[in-house]
Amino acid sequence: MKKNFIDLALFVLRLGFGGLMLTHGIPKIEKLSNAAEFPDPIGIGGLPSLILCLIGEVLAPILIIVGFKTKWAALPAAITMFVAAFVIHAKDDLGTKEHALLYLIAFAVIFLAGAGKLSIDGMKK
Repeated sequence: MKKNFIDLALFVLRLGFGGLMLTHGIPKIEKLSNAAEFPDPIGIGGLPSLILCLIGEVLAPILIIVGFKTKWAALPAAITMFVAAFVIHAKDDLGTKEHALLYLIAFAVIFLAGAGKLSIDGMKK
């Protein structure tokens, strides 16, 4: 194989992990009606915690999927998964933390590698 598929691989990574993250974030939008009951893992209150979670699990993944400001968008997504793995599931076994860790690793790779040419960011170059 002489052809390099890095841009296609980044596209698949962005679509896969961004799209799957939306399945976790979109249902949380309904919790805005009763945000006081949302968990407060970092001690800032239920509503601010929910807003940060929605940024990391809805807004950031949408930006990652389309490849707009991808490196910046990968940061809140990765931070959200860091909090999920090491704060919310701090006392849980590795099997319970696994999903958050996989997302964290994927968003860290997207942050480091960027969006690739098959993205809005890539069209500017």
